[in-house]
Amino acid sequence: MAVKIRMARHGAKKYPFYHVVVIPGESRRNGDFIAKLGTFDPLKKESKEAFKIDLEGYRAWTAKGAQPSQTVRQLVKTLSN
Repeated sequence: MAVKIRMARHGAKKYPFYHVVVIPGESRRNGDFIAKLGTFDPLKKESKEAFKIDLEGYRAWTAKGAQPSQTVRQLVKTLSN
């Protein structure tokens, strides 16, 4: 069973809000998740304020073999710079 780190959409129409979650690869986008690692609010101006994630948890899950989505990988990369 492949485990992925991706974003689950929440919020209202035209006001998106995302949770960064660890989820089985076969699950739906907003299905049951294993762990919640952080949040992303694309409507906030400051990128440091918009994306919040538990980096220790992220690194632990990737060490266990979890595959982050391309979007999550890019956001973590911009946060670490």
